[in-house]
Amino acid sequence: MSEVKLTAETRTEFGKGAARRIRRDNKVPGVLYGHGSDPIHLTLPGHELLLALRTSNVLIALDIDGKTNELAIPKSVQRDPIKGFLEHVDLQLVKRGETVSVEIPVQAEGELAPGGYLLEHVLDALPVEAEATHIPEQVTVSVAGLEAGASVLAKDITLPSGVKLAVDGDTVVLQVLASQAEEAPAEGEGEAAAEA
Repeated sequence: MSEVKLTAETRTEFGKGAARRIRRDNKVPGVLYGHGSDPIHLTLPGHELLLALRTSNVLIALDIDGKTNELAIPKSVQRDPIKGFLEHVDLQLVKRGETVSVEIPVQAEGELAPGGYLLEHVLDALPVEAEATHIPEQVTVSVAGLEAGASVLAKDITLPSGVKLAVDGDTVVLQVLASQAEEAPAEGEGEAAAEA
């Protein structure tokens, strides 16, 4: 798992106007919370944060005002629906050795059996519990040779050491469906149906 160092500043201004001023300076407003402590309102560097968030469940080492060093994982990221820039981020405080609940992306690999089958991701991300500094970036599942009606359950997915499922083992993660291609009516059948 990757760890990214970011320098953050505490902020004292709140509201839409303050948030706009922060974003105009290419920074992002955020909140750090957890462990029963009071939330800390932060201003984070926009570009560096955007790059860090490309990795799901990234571990962020925060240097807050040059005084405090904290570890955090992203819990909620709000983006502008049209332009896609970061509007706000919620970070959860974590400690080394602590177990956290996160969702890790599920990556399917391999070719389905011949026959025009479709693979449906029932869950795009698998809920798990893992040590905060050892969260896997993703889990890979082989779907090679699977046919219509086959499914991959949560308990069938091999997880890295120290990672446990946080969902019922019988939960369907992936399933294979028959393609829904419509067959063209045989000659004369369509006309007969139209006349009736």
